[in-house]
Amino acid sequence: MTAKPVAMVDLRGGYLAQQGEIDAAVRRVLDSGWYILGRECEAFEQAFASWSGARDAIGVGNGTDAIVIALKALGVGAGDVVFTVSHTAVATVAAIEMAGAIPLLVDIDPETFTLDPAKLEDAVAACKAGKPRAVIAVHLYGQPCDLGAIRAVCGRHALFLIEDCAQAHGATLEGRRVGSFGNAASYSFYPTKNLGAFGDAGAITTNDGTVAERARALRQYGWKERYLSDLAGMNTRLDEIHAAMLAVRLRRLDVEITRRREIAARYDAGLAGVIETPRVRPGAGHAYHLYVVRHPRRDALAAALRQAGIGTGIHYPVPVHLQNAYRSRIALGPSGLPETERASQEVLSLPMHPFLCEADADRVAAEVVRWTKA
Repeated sequence: MTAKPVAMVDLRGGYLAQQGEIDAAVRRVLDSGWYILGRECEAFEQAFASWSGARDAIGVGNGTDAIVIALKALGVGAGDVVFTVSHTAVATVAAIEMAGAIPLLVDIDPETFTLDPAKLEDAVAACKAGKPRAVIAVHLYGQPCDLGAIRAVCGRHALFLIEDCAQAHGATLEGRRVGSFGNAASYSFYPTKNLGAFGDAGAITTNDGTVAERARALRQYGWKERYLSDLAGMNTRLDEIHAAMLAVRLRRLDVEITRRREIAARYDAGLAGVIETPRVRPGAGHAYHLYVVRHPRRDALAAALRQAGIGTGIHYPVPVHLQNAYRSRIALGPSGLPETERASQEVLSLPMHPFLCEADADRVAAEVVRWTKA
């Protein structure tokens, strides 16, 4: 008898777990007759700001726009250099260019796959691409960056810090949620995220009231008063239906993150000494958006798991600086990106979502073990 497939993610699970509440929220919005930037959006923004530990949250259309708005709200634009990593979703780098700034890519720490603060220091000191203005620290896979060291670099060089929290809803550092450390933070609520919408959505958080005010204007043509643009803005508004559904999903988020950590602990136990598993930074609470293992024969392992009916993913197979749209023109740190390039050849994401049962998690681990011993 063939075992049932084990999927990488379960997008319907989040809906089915709260179906009644979500359906009621959608009906409430439809009955209200108000569908953009209304009471539902305001309520979700307040709830998400409180949950994240930030003063303000500003809902926008998607996570990419959240980065763009955060940069623009801080006054970062043409001629300004923004430092970030190449081992990330291309959205991080695309957003920098959408804001009119210049991305400069820095290598990662090979143990956590996040921005290497020492390489950041070197890149800022050697920067000739433009005026250094900001750092986007990507909390990748749910693992917090080394924010203490990164903030120290930002302080020495008068750089803004933006936290890219697209994969880190619920991650913590020294007991404090990420997204509350920098000048601003960006979130994606793409359906696969820890807090996923049922379509595109995003948000910015900040503890700076001026940044929040500018972000709210910038998301809607720069309006502070309707039809009057004080700033050159854009159209990236969080609609009421998504806000209402996200508010429902937020109420269950901590339970689902706890479940992700339970699954990760089960993988850790089953894979100990067999393959390189996620290393959690001291003082950090990993949110396990993804559970990423590492092996020099990654493609063979992925093929074996696929043959066994187990879904996997690669986050990410080609670093941004090696993709066709960026290869010939992107600026890099002075020592290049050797750890980034090596990681892209070795990382593999195993099934991870809060609706994964213990038996399936154990089966995934057992198949990995079997392959390594074959």
